[in-house]
Amino acid sequence: MRLPSGERAAPLPWRVTATVAAGIFALFGGLALTEWGRAMERKGFDELTVTSARPQQLPITLIGIDDASLAEVGRQFPWPRSTHAKLVKALNEAGAMVIVFDMLFAEPSNDPADDRAFAQAIAEAGNVVVVASSTFQESAYFRQWTRTDPTPVLLASGAGVGLANVSPDRDTIVRNLPEGNDVLWREIVRRANVVRPGLLAEPDDQTGKLIRYALPREDGAYPYVSYYQALSPETHLPKGHFQDQIVLVGLRLTASLSAEMGTQDTFATPFTSVTGLVTPGVELHAQILESAITGRAVKPLPMPVQLGVLALVTVLSSLLMRRWRPILSAVLALAIAFLVIGPAYWSFSTHSRWLPGMGILAAIAASYFVYGAIGYLGERQRRSEIKRAFERYVAPEVVDHLLAQPGRLTFGGERRIVTVFFSDLAGFTSISEKHGPDVVVRVLKQHFTLTTAIAKKHRGTFIQFAGDGLMAIWGAPVEDANHAANACNAAREMQAGMELLRKDLAEQGLPLISMRIGIHTCEVIVGNLGSEEQWYYSALGDGVNLASRLEGANKAFGTRILVSGSTAAALTDRAALRPVSSVIVKGKSEPVDVYTFDDDARVCTLTVQGNAAFAQRDWEGAREAFHAILEHRPGDVLALRYLARIAEISGATLPDDWVPAESLEKM
Repeated sequence: MRLPSGERAAPLPWRVTATVAAGIFALFGGLALTEWGRAMERKGFDELTVTSARPQQLPITLIGIDDASLAEVGRQFPWPRSTHAKLVKALNEAGAMVIVFDMLFAEPSNDPADDRAFAQAIAEAGNVVVVASSTFQESAYFRQWTRTDPTPVLLASGAGVGLANVSPDRDTIVRNLPEGNDVLWREIVRRANVVRPGLLAEPDDQTGKLIRYALPREDGAYPYVSYYQALSPETHLPKGHFQDQIVLVGLRLTASLSAEMGTQDTFATPFTSVTGLVTPGVELHAQILESAITGRAVKPLPMPVQLGVLALVTVLSSLLMRRWRPILSAVLALAIAFLVIGPAYWSFSTHSRWLPGMGILAAIAASYFVYGAIGYLGERQRRSEIKRAFERYVAPEVVDHLLAQPGRLTFGGERRIVTVFFSDLAGFTSISEKHGPDVVVRVLKQHFTLTTAIAKKHRGTFIQFAGDGLMAIWGAPVEDANHAANACNAAREMQAGMELLRKDLAEQGLPLISMRIGIHTCEVIVGNLGSEEQWYYSALGDGVNLASRLEGANKAFGTRILVSGSTAAALTDRAALRPVSSVIVKGKSEPVDVYTFDDDARVCTLTVQGNAAFAQRDWEGAREAFHAILEHRPGDVLALRYLARIAEISGATLPDDWVPAESLEKM
């Protein structure tokens, strides 16, 4: 299994991205064909209607049968039709272009004279339109539409007749523009053209279009006049108030304007959710008329266009969010949403073309949350893999640091300056030869428990066990400015711990063992190595081999810790460093100085003096320094070794290019 990059989340594979995009498109494309999806889009239509509404454009005035009129004309309603006759005469004399009664006169009056008076006024005016209605009837035996027209007397008067039916959506809001040759708004246009030929062009087929509502004011979208005022306009209204106006007459009772107290002649519109008020039927017909006549009726974009935009937005969202970055992805999602909202609003407000965009916006949100969920799960998996990969090798606080700053990780290989550590057990062979597997495993467990715990304590990364040996590095995967010092401190603490382990083994009657350690600071390649299925975090490079060779060279020098000159140079506190020798490494032109640790300052000082004299071929000076060490510490292995080397080469003739270095290959 390959670890994911630590710098940032990797993009999803194209196959996964395509699958997610196709799934979101299929979901919201199918949703657009359902009633739930259409209901969601209707809410979006309402928002566009409310935010892009404009004032009225047609010369329309409404006459309301309101509370004041009931008080003035008479409380009992319906009023005698002779009263409507008076209104027709008054409006005609005031110059009204068309007079529309949004009232169904389907039954004869109790007094036929009232009907005759009303019919005569209509005939004389020649510009009156009354309404008809149709109802759908269904039983076990039939299904049919039944039309209800005005009384024959009124029909004979020459009044125009238009169907006043509207079709609310399931949420009771009226959005659809009535269509048909005999709908009310078309009859009003025809009657206006009779009075003023060519004044209004009758629109073509408006099937499938929606009402573009005019902006409502406090008293409605259109100017209202009380019925009683219209009966005597010369008394109550400015001169010319009705001149060339399309006048619609209908109910407008105060109680009927509350959404909770609606009557049969009030309707919910897109503004109802904002104002809390329903619209009187007479005003609704004015809205329908203006929407149709001015060409502002809204036409939805064809379904193929809607699906095309949905597909484009889904693909764009997937391309931009397949590499999950929460804040940037949110900004991109908002940007895509504005790319949809801006043109959609412009198209609606300027050209009355409606792109149902709620599903598209929901698809953008769904893309954000789907890719967010995938990113979250991927991040959890990535963090789990990081934790699983390193919790066995490094201290818990280092794991926490990796999880908190995964950007500092680079998996797959990078060059970095690190300190490499190798250790091995001396004397372990006798234990494995003389004792059973249980003893061997127990001793190794004690040893490795001790060493790995100390390595983790000092911010080391355990790499691998090799028999009774251990490899670790400092400075990767988390950078550590003090990696050389931490590695050396860990090595010294391990040796101190080994003394306690040796005592424990002695108490068990087991042979004594010791640990040899080699440390080298160098540039290596670190990363996860191996196959797709099996990997391990490790380091590669010549310096790794040198650290391993230094561990083995302890045996020749009689030391337990050997550190290279590069490691020694990286230490700020070098007081306890004791020069050991210079070694020649195969393939390298320059010798490598090696050191060990010794807390005896006098021994370290004398070793430095003796080592310097030896390098300058000052054999007497070197002997004097190393003999002084033996007097101070009898049996010192390094001093004895140097004295043996001096005895070997002091009488020989050395070449001019002689260097005081030993071949590491021969150790």
